[in-house]
Amino acid sequence: VQLQACGGGLVQAGGSLRLSCAASGVPFDDYAIGWFRQAPGKERESVSAINWSGRATFYADSVKGRFTISRDVAKNALYLQMNNLKPEDTAVYYCAASKYGLATMLPEDFFSWGQGTLVTVSS
Repeated sequence: VQLQACGGGLVQAGGSLRLSCAASGVPFDDYAIGWFRQAPGKERESVSAINWSGRATFYADSVKGRFTISRDVAKNALYLQMNNLKPEDTAVYYCAASKYGLATMLPEDFFSWGQGTLVTVSS
């Protein structure tokens, strides 16, 4: 499966963005798909994920209540709706797939990292 994230941009604090992750190769509902981000000088961290059935989700504590993950199986697409954005959300955001469901959110357990999309939140 190949994944590609898009939808980033510059937004003021308190604003919203919706990221998209397009999948190709195989139906992405065979895998869990996660969103990760990496800020300059920091390690890549997990943000959110959804399992293969779409019935289970994961959110990092830092984004709970502000971000919502969803998917469109017909379009083989995954989304991350980000509301009430904060300057600390500034990072390059990536989507990636996992064969392990939501059992692990370690970046090394995910694959098919495409080019990320930059989100910049100004204060």
